Amino acid sequence: MLRLVNLELQKLLLSRTNKILIFISFILPFTVLVLSSIKINFFGFFTLELGELGIFNFPLIWHITTFFASYFKLFFAIVVVSMIGNEYSNKTIKQNLIDGLSKKEFILSKFYTIVFFSLFATVLIAIASFLIGLYYSSYTEASIIFRETEFLLAYFVKLVGFFTLCLFFAMLLKRSAFALAFLIVLYIAEWLIFWGSYEIFGSTETAFKVKNFLPLESMYKLIDQPIQRIMMTKFPEKADLSYDYAVHWYEIAIVLGWTAIFVFLSLRLLKKRDL
Repeated sequence: MLRLVNLELQKLLLSRTNKILIFISFILPFTVLVLSSIKINFFGFFTLELGELGIFNFPLIWHITTFFASYFKLFFAIVVVSMIGNEYSNKTIKQNLIDGLSKKEFILSKFYTIVFFSLFATVLIAIASFLIGLYYSSYTEASIIFRETEFLLAYFVKLVGFFTLCLFFAMLLKRSAFALAFLIVLYIAEWLIFWGSYEIFGSTETAFKVKNFLPLESMYKLIDQPIQRIMMTKFPEKADLSYDYAVHWYEIAIVLGWTAIFVFLSLRLLKKRDL
């Protein structure tokens, strides 16, 4: 595994563009550090500091940081699709196979690299969240600090699932731009399936249950939006704000299932394709 990851890293780091995109994809999630220190002056009457609102308290911070950091995954997604696009455009995929790399090892090298970068990104956001929480949180008990760290697992699984989806599209289309554009097509298709389910079952709730099994929606559902949860902490009497924001094992299982499918389909495409 380490040999395959090392081989892929050598390819990636030869490209200046990839270096920049990788750097950005790891640095941007740390904007949460900037957000925590932002002070908004309301015309001199009073100053609002986000860090003092309690939104960076443990265990809420694990939910907030992983949710917003996941939106920066598109930068590394560009790196993932370019890994495949460059292999085809530069003919290195054929050379790798000639040099003794099997088709299975070729796909696994991409997948292991995805896992490596996803794990690295998860560790970075965990460190950032922990430091911000220690500074701002009024809770210092270990049982509270490490409660809900399952959001970190959800964040990791979400990244791996999304990047393997990008890997599959890149293998399918052979072009980076087309692969990323196909994400929009998939997004539209999932909403069409939602409306089709609504027409069949006549229930919005059932239609959403069907949609939750689809790739993009299942990845999104791993970490639900924290806005309502923040409002609940400020207005506990508002019962209508309550919702299920927890990370569930079956949600993780669905995304892991899609991850396995995308890796398998990528390998099948490579085996059947004439290089």
